[in-house]
Amino acid sequence: MVKQTHKFFGSREHHAGVRGIDIPNLLLENQDKVKIMSNTTIIGCYEDGVLTAVTGEDHYFKIKPQRVVFATGASEKFLAFPGNDLPGVYGAGAVQTLMNQYGVVPGKRVLMIGAGNIGIIVSYQLLQAGIHVAAVVEAAPNIGAYLVHASKLARGGVPILTRHTIVEAKGTDSVQSAVIAQLDEDWQVIPGTEKELEVDVVCLAVGLSPVLDLLSQIGCRRKFIPELGGDVPFRDKQLKTSIDWIYVAGDTAGVEEASVAMVEGRLAGAAAAAQLGADSTEAGKIIASCQASLDSLRRGPVGAKIRAGIAKLEGGCCNA
Repeated sequence: MVKQTHKFFGSREHHAGVRGIDIPNLLLENQDKVKIMSNTTIIGCYEDGVLTAVTGEDHYFKIKPQRVVFATGASEKFLAFPGNDLPGVYGAGAVQTLMNQYGVVPGKRVLMIGAGNIGIIVSYQLLQAGIHVAAVVEAAPNIGAYLVHASKLARGGVPILTRHTIVEAKGTDSVQSAVIAQLDEDWQVIPGTEKELEVDVVCLAVGLSPVLDLLSQIGCRRKFIPELGGDVPFRDKQLKTSIDWIYVAGDTAGVEEASVAMVEGRLAGAAAAAQLGADSTEAGKIIASCQASLDSLRRGPVGAKIRAGIAKLEGGCCNA
């Protein structure tokens, strides 16, 4: 959220019209009973219910919560191609961090790889920062981003090339150019379609994978589901995992949009609270409302992939 400078769209319930960087403050309203520990990393999760943590530079301590919601997000996927280790090859998240958090531009001319929402949104943010985007290339036959975002790039004159990929990044000490090429229906490069672009940045937005290090450490059951980003934990409809005291939310549960992550966080929190003896009627209302909201967010052709992925989790035991 702290990297998302664009305004969200959709419904008022999902903070339409609010910039992502401003949404965290809305989520924290009336949360005076919550202790927030920034600059703190959980480094261990154990079968006896103990979590170990480090805060600051060297303060190590233990926590034994009754319930935990893991919302550890996702890590960026990468691509293998000659020159991918040159300075100037970034993940889209790194570019957002540089620009939106630290005010540093990554370069002057950018080639974006990937036309999902992240690739398209970051490309537009690059344009807003005065950086030339030479092209956006996408291996699939269609873009994955919402049209409302892609239209912004089209109006800015940025070509979006589907069925294309990067072949090579060139340069001596850093990226000086990149070679792209067209793909056939078998995802193979078509000889003779190579084109070299003069760029000093190659930005990769080719997908995310859920971060499950701590859940794997404690043995949460999981399954490889490509539609949800890779390995995801089994969980029930209230987002409880195969371990009774652990819940998941957001990209940890499967890579989706930020609106889904916010709703899932509320759902998991309410379910965990109910399990601990909170007002069951009030918790039930929140859970039902969140589940209805998730169904709405996953409707239509855009949500078909997500629905297919979630269906593959059904029937998996979610009890310890």
